[in-house]
Amino acid sequence: MNVIQREITAEYLPANVRKIISVLRKAGHEAYVVGGCVRDMFLEREPGDWDITTSARPEEVKKIFRRTIDTGIQHGTVTVLLDSGAYEVTTYRSDGDYEDQRHPSSVEFVTNLKEDLLRRDFTINAMAYNPDEGLQDPYHGLDDLEKGLIRCVGDPDARFSEDALRMMRAVRFSAQLDFDIEENTAEAIKKHAPDLSRISVERVCAELVKLIVSDHPEYMLKAYDYGITKVVLPEFDALMETQQKNRHHIFNVGMHTVKVMTGVRPERIIRLSALLHDIGKPDARLPDENGEDHFKGHALIGEVKANRIMRRLRMDNDTIRRVCLLVRHHDDRFPAEKKNVRRMLGRLGPELFPYYIELRRADTAAQSDYLRKEKTENIDRIEELYFEIIDEEQCYSLDSLAITGRDIIKLGVRPGPIIGGLLRKALDLVIEVPEANTKETLLKFLQQDLHFKRKK
Repeated sequence: MNVIQREITAEYLPANVRKIISVLRKAGHEAYVVGGCVRDMFLEREPGDWDITTSARPEEVKKIFRRTIDTGIQHGTVTVLLDSGAYEVTTYRSDGDYEDQRHPSSVEFVTNLKEDLLRRDFTINAMAYNPDEGLQDPYHGLDDLEKGLIRCVGDPDARFSEDALRMMRAVRFSAQLDFDIEENTAEAIKKHAPDLSRISVERVCAELVKLIVSDHPEYMLKAYDYGITKVVLPEFDALMETQQKNRHHIFNVGMHTVKVMTGVRPERIIRLSALLHDIGKPDARLPDENGEDHFKGHALIGEVKANRIMRRLRMDNDTIRRVCLLVRHHDDRFPAEKKNVRRMLGRLGPELFPYYIELRRADTAAQSDYLRKEKTENIDRIEELYFEIIDEEQCYSLDSLAITGRDIIKLGVRPGPIIGGLLRKALDLVIEVPEANTKETLLKFLQQDLHFKRKK
């Protein structure tokens, strides 16, 4: 049994929410807060949104409140503006057929709260509350909260046939709340998982990311067991089917990936990088004559695959760029020397370098004990050197080089690609010898180089 708040009072509701409910009730209508906000109050979590359901028709809500927006009036939703807040007020309704397994083809306004709650996805999201009448819980959502269960309202086959995305929501809620999925609900997910192919990739991606950044990203394994990843992320299934017979590993690639995900912060970029860091291994796996698996070039293959996956899921370009860089370099290992750290800093930049350290730590922790002490000491020392380089403001990129292209042009070099090449040559020198990052030293170095080339 989970420890939950068994009773809630009016003080749990923001003043404006109480006011909207009170005004609607004084006008002769029923009104309650409903859904996730009620669930979160019992879990003693701060609700993200306050949704209000009412027996009043949309046109009646608009007459009662002076400032409103027709947010989704055809589906019964009016946004009430009160002070600086905006609150969605939706008329009781029942949904018609779901022709696209996502949206009802029609809605019918009803006068019965229980009928409105019946259309909702899970029992824990099908509770309503107002300060005068207390909790309305016809489908026993509070009991399921206490049991830690995700259970469909009514027939799970019907709920998932109406809206296939609810299957991903079930796994996502279980990951966010650390709840089990009720047996009949789980069986229905396995049955209907192929229907997810009909859901827009944007909606699928949103649910997938919420699962990945939850407190329990290991619930990806539930998505795998239920057949969800086979539809929305088949590359994860390939990880689960790829063995790692190698002294450095004790898990298959999929289980290793899950362990790495749990070993990093619940933040979007690092969790996506953890999910995708070894995505190239199924294609790179090559057993040797002794049966030991090797994965040469898996990071470069993984960068290409990660890019393809994220574009398929319609992720933004900045996320794709950052995650692909981390996937490409996640397995870069080198002696803990400042010149090597400066070089890696130049590749990743100061924003991504801490992610690289965090990813390498989690990657190492999810491997076997073989050389773990040496690997960990190497990572720790690299991090120390990184902080020293930042504190000392050492140069590691063209941005902080003491010369610019204009300085090189003044040496008599014509503008063109050669300028960039000379700047990179100067940077290579500074990476090796940081004290060489002065205008005088670098121009002298380049003059000597140009003189040598002219003589040749």
